[in-house]
Amino acid sequence: MNVGGFPIEIVLTLIGIVVPVAAFVWEFVLVGRKRLGYRVQMDTPVTGEIESVFPGVLPQLRPDGTGNPPELKDLSVVLVRIENNGATDIDDGDYAVPESNPIGVHIQFPNRRVIGMAVTELSDDTLGDCLRPGTGIGAREDAAQRMGIIDLPKVPMNRRDHYKILAILQRSAGAGEYPAPTVRAKIKGGSVAETRSNSGRSPRLLALIGFLVAVVTIQYFVGLRPQDSPVNAQCTSGKLTLVGSTAFEPVLRDAAAAYRKLCDGADFTFGFDGSDRGLSRVDDEGRDNPALLAISDGPAGPGYPNLRPRTLAMSVFTMVVNPTAGVADLSVQQIRDLYAGRVDNWQQLGGANMPVRVVQRALGSGTRETFRARLLGDDQPPAPSATSCRAVKPAGLSFCEVPVTKDMLRGVADLPGAVGYAEYADAAQASDVRTITIAGSSPTREHVLNRTYPFWNVEYAYSYGEVPADSLTAAFLRYLTDLQGKDVLRSFGNTPCTELANPTSCTPSP
Repeated sequence: MNVGGFPIEIVLTLIGIVVPVAAFVWEFVLVGRKRLGYRVQMDTPVTGEIESVFPGVLPQLRPDGTGNPPELKDLSVVLVRIENNGATDIDDGDYAVPESNPIGVHIQFPNRRVIGMAVTELSDDTLGDCLRPGTGIGAREDAAQRMGIIDLPKVPMNRRDHYKILAILQRSAGAGEYPAPTVRAKIKGGSVAETRSNSGRSPRLLALIGFLVAVVTIQYFVGLRPQDSPVNAQCTSGKLTLVGSTAFEPVLRDAAAAYRKLCDGADFTFGFDGSDRGLSRVDDEGRDNPALLAISDGPAGPGYPNLRPRTLAMSVFTMVVNPTAGVADLSVQQIRDLYAGRVDNWQQLGGANMPVRVVQRALGSGTRETFRARLLGDDQPPAPSATSCRAVKPAGLSFCEVPVTKDMLRGVADLPGAVGYAEYADAAQASDVRTITIAGSSPTREHVLNRTYPFWNVEYAYSYGEVPADSLTAAFLRYLTDLQGKDVLRSFGNTPCTELANPTSCTPSP
C-alpha cells in the first residue's frame, strides 16, 4: 500500500519519528527553553475568629506592622508557587521590563485586597537575598480595578528553582466565589505559563503515548497484509516463458508459482526440453521477445554471442542406479569405467550378478555436459554407440540415451541393472531409483561447498541481450537472485550464487 508514492510502512515510521522529535523541540527548545511557571496551590476562604485561636498572627503578616486590624470578614488564604520549569536558567536580565524597574512579576487578585503576605519554601536559601525588603517586593491595591497586587522582584532562578508566596486577602468587591489569581510577567525569548503538579499524569504526555501506540498498532496490522511485503512492492505484471534445463525445471516451476501468489498479474509458460534447445530458442526468437528466458546447466559456450548470462545457483547432481544393481557407492574411476564400457557386470564393482545397463542423456543436454565435465573428464574415450532405452534387450552390457530428466529416471527405474545421473532434487523424489554416494561423499550443498563432492554445476539464466528493467523478466530474475526466490532455490538443495564469496563465478571457496 502506498501513500503519495511512498509505502505506508515508511510513512508511518516517519510519522513515529518526526512527531516525538517535534514535540521535544517544541517543548524544550522553542517554547520551554525559558519558561517561568506559576501554580496556585491553595485558595481557601477563612472562617472563624482567627485571632482568638492564633493570637497575633494577622498583625505579624500586615505589611505596615501597625497592628490596626481590618475587619476580619471575607478573608482568604492563597499560596502561589513561582518556579523555573524551563530548560535553561532565568537571569534578572531575562525579565522583559526596563532595567531601572526592579519589579519582574505581578500576582493579581481580582475583587480582593492584600492585607498580609510572606515568602516561604525557598528551594535555595540564596533566593531569599532577592526577596528581602527593598528589593521591590511589596503589596498594593489598584482601587480602580478593585484588585490587590503583589509585586515580586526580578529573581534569578536556576532550573527547577522555586519559591512560594503566602497571602492573606480580604474581599474588596463582588460576592460568591473569588476570581482565580493571575500572574503577569514577560520573559525575553521565553514564556510564562501556569503549571500543574508533577505528581499527576501530564495530558500532553498521555496524548503522545497514545499517538505512538496508535502508530505502532497501525504498522502491525499493515505488516499483516501480504500485498505490502517488499516483494509485492516490486511486483511486475506481464508474461514470461521459461525454457531450457529439464534438471532445473521443478525449481523454476515452484519459484514461478510462489511469485504468482505475490503478483496476480504475472503469467508464466514453460517449455523445458533441454539446455541446448532452450538456448537455441532464445537465440532464434529472443531479439523480438524479451519475455523469453533460457535456463542452462552450465555456461552456454561460444556459440551464443547474443545471449546475456546471469548466474542463479549451484545445483547438485547425483548418480542413480536401479536397486537391482546392488551398489550404494561408486568412485569417480568406477563411474568412468562404467561409461567407457570397461565394466559389464555389477559383480566387478562389488554389486549383484547383474548386467550393466548404461543410461546416457542425449547430446545437447546440459546435465550430460555437466556429467562429462565434472566426472568423466576430457580424456574419457568415446562411449559405445547408444540406442533408445526402449529398444534395450536384457542380454548383456548395453547403452541407451534419453532426451530429458524424467525419461532418465524412468529408464533407470525400468531397466534392471541400470545406472544414470540426474539433478539431485528430482532423483531424491523418485522412489523407484536409488541415489548413491561418490567416493563416500553424499550429494549435499555442504559437501559441494567444502569440495568433497564433485558432481555439481552452475545454473545460468540467459536472455537475448539486456532485458527491460520494468519487465517481468527482470523482476523475476531479481526475485530469484536477491529476494524470496532464494528460499525456493535452497529448498531444492541448491546454493544461491549471491550467498557465495564470488557470486559472479558462483564457485565454492578454495
